[in-house]
Amino acid sequence: MERTADAYWLRSPGSGGIRSVPLRSPGPGEVLVRTRYSGVSRGTETLVFDGRVPESQHAVMRAPFQEGDFPGPVKYGYLNVGVVEESDDPALTGRTVFCLYPHQTRYVVPADAVTPVPADVPARRAVLAGTVETAVNAVWDAAPALGDRVAVIGAGMVGSCVASLLSRFPAARVELIDADPARAAVAEALGVPFALPADARGECDLVVHASASQEGLARALELLAPDGQVIELSWYGDRQISVPLGESFHSRRLTVRSSQVGALPPARRARRTFADRMALALELLADPALETLITGESAFRELPEVMPRLASGELPALCHLVTYAGDGGTAAG
Repeated sequence: MERTADAYWLRSPGSGGIRSVPLRSPGPGEVLVRTRYSGVSRGTETLVFDGRVPESQHAVMRAPFQEGDFPGPVKYGYLNVGVVEESDDPALTGRTVFCLYPHQTRYVVPADAVTPVPADVPARRAVLAGTVETAVNAVWDAAPALGDRVAVIGAGMVGSCVASLLSRFPAARVELIDADPARAAVAEALGVPFALPADARGECDLVVHASASQEGLARALELLAPDGQVIELSWYGDRQISVPLGESFHSRRLTVRSSQVGALPPARRARRTFADRMALALELLADPALETLITGESAFRELPEVMPRLASGELPALCHLVTYAGDGGTAAG
């Protein structure tokens, strides 16, 4: 019995389509997953779609189960929730799981590549696990203290998640900042105060920057108190940006530090694993407020038409949900 699945591939920058791909049977220690939902992380995936991954970053930017190479043809994605249909572990069979897998109807991966979704987390919300995992890593890197004054610049998927997590710290003053006034509704749903850049409160101990803009980074430095630090989460692809390191940058002893989900923070590496971090992200998704980050929905078969609209901004989105009802691939004798 030859089985196949269907997968979304980027053929070349700006053009994608659905391909039929072979689907092997799972071996020992592997699982076969039927996808229920996947998510398009608009920031990173549209950079890939537009062919804007610098050659120097091709290896770093590879998704865990990517096939092909940048700029294309490439099968890319990392927000996937499905049901385990076949496994040699009875505890996994039938479970809803999250996996860092591209947009594909069915797939086979090692059992340790999937994380069971907690019973109190709806499957559609679980597609956000990869984004919440990035936010967890950023908070670990930032290491906020009791009562810190914090700003998060950029109310996209990652910035909004970070602001939501930071707002849970006791006595912290947290503000979510974005140049788009419409993002105030996202902040309100998350229970975080919102401000436009010009109205943001200063004298911050910590600013997390996630707007992927030169203007946002400059504003982040302006909002810091002396000895404050910026945690830089933005990835700029192949764009060159200027960082204002003149004026009072040195006299105020400011710090700009990067955070990237591909590595655990040094202070956690001896005590936490990637699996621990992902399990924590899924636990945090029990908060129904985070579902406000899912701002659009379409069927898997529509991805070739939807991706260009997401990349151009014609279809505004934070996380765009892809549904797979009835998209199971085929079996032929």
